[in-house]
Amino acid sequence: MAKTEAGTGTGAGRRVSEARERLLRTAGQLFYAEGIHTVGVDRLVAESKVTNATFYRHFRSKEDLAVAYIGSVDQAIRAQIGSLTAAKVPADAVLRGIGASLVEQIRSPGYRGCAFLNAAAEFPDPGHPVHRAVVEHREWFLQTITGLFAEITTVQAEYAGRHFVMLRDGAMSAGYLGDPVMAGETLLRGIEGLLRIHTARGQDERTASASASASASASASGQVSPAATTVSDLACSPPPSA
Repeated sequence: MAKTEAGTGTGAGRRVSEARERLLRTAGQLFYAEGIHTVGVDRLVAESKVTNATFYRHFRSKEDLAVAYIGSVDQAIRAQIGSLTAAKVPADAVLRGIGASLVEQIRSPGYRGCAFLNAAAEFPDPGHPVHRAVVEHREWFLQTITGLFAEITTVQAEYAGRHFVMLRDGAMSAGYLGDPVMAGETLLRGIEGLLRIHTARGQDERTASASASASASASASGQVSPAATTVSDLACSPPPSA
């Protein structure tokens, strides 16, 4: 069976792919800088140097393109974090790397806040495809951050993950509305504080687990284990469950 032009990556197939990428790239720049609702299809077509027919061949509507735009930002972040985890970088280093990347973004020219929060504000209906795409990204991001903290602390990982995401959200908003340098410094200090607290918590958990195992072994052999040392609760830990 003969290969199609799209399958060989030549001719019309390549032009179609290039046109779609050009539309997506242009949309990303304009949607982020000016807002999704502000930018019309005519402008997207003109600045992408494609025809209306080409636009609608790839996207059913501007909102369909907006979903693809959110998806492209999501995939870029997944790839960035995935490259670190695939390289077996320690969890604390990955979290610091994410923080450093956020600071670089906050301090970059043309920064206008978080693309996901901006899009959700423009499409507040939870059932809208753009809003759903934002929520899906945030759920993945929280799950990923929580998983990284789970390598540091077992009991407090979920709390630490939520705390990290809130630090991120606040810094990205403050960096746009206020001083980006101060916002970046505050974010990095917050991340270091989280890591310090939960690294200590993780060490306590491992110590407690080892003590429990030793006590169980001693009980089984009829020996009496020494009394365990009480460790006071850390100030930034959540209150114990009722």
